[in-house]
Amino acid sequence: MKLPNFDDVLSAAEQIEGYAVKTPFLKAQDLSEKLDAEIYIKPECLQRVGAFKFRGAFNRLSRLNEEERKRGVVAYSSGNHAQGVAASAQILDMNAVIVMPEDSPKMKLQNTKDYGAEVITYNRNTESREEIAEKISEERGCIVVPSFEDHYIISGQGTAGLEAVKQAEELGVSLDFFMTPVGGGGLISGCALAVKGLSPDTEIYGVEPEGFDDVKRSLESGKIEHNARPSGSICDAILTVHPEPMTHKIMSDNLSGVLTVTDDEVLVAMKYAWEKLKLVVEPGASVALAAVLHGKIDVKGKKLCIVLSGGNVDEETFVKALNS
Repeated sequence: MKLPNFDDVLSAAEQIEGYAVKTPFLKAQDLSEKLDAEIYIKPECLQRVGAFKFRGAFNRLSRLNEEERKRGVVAYSSGNHAQGVAASAQILDMNAVIVMPEDSPKMKLQNTKDYGAEVITYNRNTESREEIAEKISEERGCIVVPSFEDHYIISGQGTAGLEAVKQAEELGVSLDFFMTPVGGGGLISGCALAVKGLSPDTEIYGVEPEGFDDVKRSLESGKIEHNARPSGSICDAILTVHPEPMTHKIMSDNLSGVLTVTDDEVLVAMKYAWEKLKLVVEPGASVALAAVLHGKIDVKGKKLCIVLSGGNVDEETFVKALNS
């Protein structure tokens, strides 16, 4: 198993330059004062397609050779990877088939179709998205593009962390903590490679929904653990059954810990992001902010960056958050 490294993240940054958005690095003034810390936000909700997933998807698809591009790609996702792959395929003039849960947020389904992809839905409780994608690949000759367990995907996602540390350095800030949501681990694995490459002493923390803490348990046991169910939280973007060998290894080597938050705490964080940061953030992307807001980690006197990983939220869910 060949793992990506810091140089691969640097290569990905060059590959996606001019296509991905260099998202800002914003000080959360209100939260910093409230918690007696220096807290910065990396709003990947402002990224192309509204999520960090475009970084890895474009890095992966743009590496395909001419013959592979003619074959097209197939991916599986609850929505953000779907949109990242669909948008990248559109830019590169490729065909894309996306396997999505039938209960995916309507915005994510429609956006994926709007980027020109063919969408095939499935029941996440009774069907395997991997099996469906593999069958499509066999029948049509498409290249399978995993949502996180891929050398180029992980490297591409890591560019968010690369940018954040460099932006912090420009402000004269040395980060104590770097925090991201964690599902399958593509984002935090890539960011860990980047952050540790530039700032070895920075501690990296992932955050998962309560009851879907497969990564937390995997790191504690030293082996890959599974979630008992594939759904049941509003954090659809980060509901994965288990980490894979590549992300598990990188996370085991680099993370200082994994925290968990409840759906109610996530709704509060979404409302806070809207009221104080003027950002629309989806549930799964709000978990790291929720952890800080609800004291799941002591940040007093610390300098930290929180990644808000996406902003693709349905109106109904967003209204629920604003009323929380």
